Amino acid sequence: MIKMITAAAFLLLVASCKNPTDAPETTQQPIQGVWKLISGTLIEKKDTVVTDYLKGKSFEKIIYDGHFSFLGHDLNKGKDSAAFYSSGGGTYTLTDSSYTEHLIYCYARGWEGNDFHFSYKVDKDTLVITGIEKIDSIGVNRINIEKYARATK
Repeated sequence: MIKMITAAAFLLLVASCKNPTDAPETTQQPIQGVWKLISGTLIEKKDTVVTDYLKGKSFEKIIYDGHFSFLGHDLNKGKDSAAFYSSGGGTYTLTDSSYTEHLIYCYARGWEGNDFHFSYKVDKDTLVITGIEKIDSIGVNRINIEKYARATK
C-alpha cells in the first residue's frame, strides 16, 4: 500500500511540473535597461545648451517594468565649480513611440508629481528621448533631447 501511495504521489508531482516551453513568453520592451547619458540638449526660448555627459559627469537612467530612475553626478566628487548631483524616479507608460514619465521622487522637489511626455526611438544600443518639460509653478518650459547608450539590458 505504501508503494502505491508513493507511486501515486510521484506521478502527481511529475504531472504538476510544467514544461518550460509551456510558460508564457514575455517580451522585453526595447526601452528597458540601464542607459548611460551621452548628451543632453535643452532648448528654452532662443537659448540652446548642449551638455556632454562623457566629460566630467556620469548620468544613468534605469527603465524596467513600469518604473524608471535616474542618477547623475560629477566625477570630481563635488569638489570644484562643476559640482553636480541629480536623482529621481517614478513610473512610466509606453505606447508605440510615446514614453511618459510620472516623476514621484526628485532631488529638485518642485519637479515631483509632474508628468513628462516624450517621443522615443531605440536604434540598436542607442536611445533618444525628445519632449517638452513644462512646470508652470517653477517657470520651466523647455525642450529636452537626451541621447543614451545602452549600458545593460
